[in-house]
Amino acid sequence: MNSVYDFEARRIDGSTVPLSSFKGRVLLIVNTASKCGFTPQFEGLETLYKTYAPQGLEVLGFPSNQFANQDPGSNDEIGAFCTRNYGVSFPMMEKIEVNGPGAAPLYRWLASSAPGLLGTKAIKWNFTKFLVGRDGQVIKRYAPMDTPASLGRDIEAALAASA
Repeated sequence: MNSVYDFEARRIDGSTVPLSSFKGRVLLIVNTASKCGFTPQFEGLETLYKTYAPQGLEVLGFPSNQFANQDPGSNDEIGAFCTRNYGVSFPMMEKIEVNGPGAAPLYRWLASSAPGLLGTKAIKWNFTKFLVGRDGQVIKRYAPMDTPASLGRDIEAALAASA
């Protein structure tokens, strides 16, 4: 796989979406959880989405229950939680695995394209973020403690770059 556009995902409602449908947009891809200390980042992610979507940003949330059982609910429950508690309007995808043999192919590609601290390819925790440029290539990986607000400058630079 050569770019993010070579993958597809399933929306939280079960419908399939080829990531090529986001071609030419900047993507912020985040593995999320509903019962995590970082869960309030949904609010910041929604702010980024509302601020930068008109300029070409898409935020894609991928719930995962791989870290301390912090997203045990069904896709319907997760979707309702995100909407009810944080007003999430950006696309949420079906719950996936981000590490190990069952890891979604997209996440295997993201982790190998932008290794973490000390070159690790594993996703360390919920709310690890990947910024993907308009060309479908990973620009940068962010740790869970990197707040959405701290990404604004990088997002603006990615939006200003042409594919």
